[in-house]
Amino acid sequence: MREDGDVLRLASGSPGETIRIGAAVGSALEAGDIVALIGDLGTGKTCITSGIARGLGVPEAYYITSPTFTLINEYPGRIPLYHLDMYRLAGSADLDDMGVEEYVYGSGVMVIEWAEKMADRLPRNAVRITLEHDGEEKRKIEISAEFDKRTSIRKALEEGGFR
Repeated sequence: MREDGDVLRLASGSPGETIRIGAAVGSALEAGDIVALIGDLGTGKTCITSGIARGLGVPEAYYITSPTFTLINEYPGRIPLYHLDMYRLAGSADLDDMGVEEYVYGSGVMVIEWAEKMADRLPRNAVRITLEHDGEEKRKIEISAEFDKRTSIRKALEEGGFR
């Protein structure tokens, strides 16, 4: 793990490692946090969300799937996880009639796949995670957040064995 300014940079060698990175991130999140996931198809957005779910205490019995057609999935944990997928939506205007605000301003953590489609509505303090292909199963992962949140995420990653 490298820290360049306000960005933590990691490499993942497998889906399992991406899940472990997500679990460390999830353990550092608090109610009201928003995580914006940005990346092409197949970069591991749902995979890292699975890890975030485990870090939030969502039981293993819940299989985390991308809510491409349902748009929002909700999972119980020590902190509820609200998982939003913007893939099928044209942009943030499509959210107006969906009641998403109750989730965004709710008592859980909101993880948003394809968050770039609603960049105009993301709060400044959202945790942004960018995933890129770096080979067949390898991924480059960049995490940016405000100082306090970035510090707690860095600490959780280090405790999870990512140095």
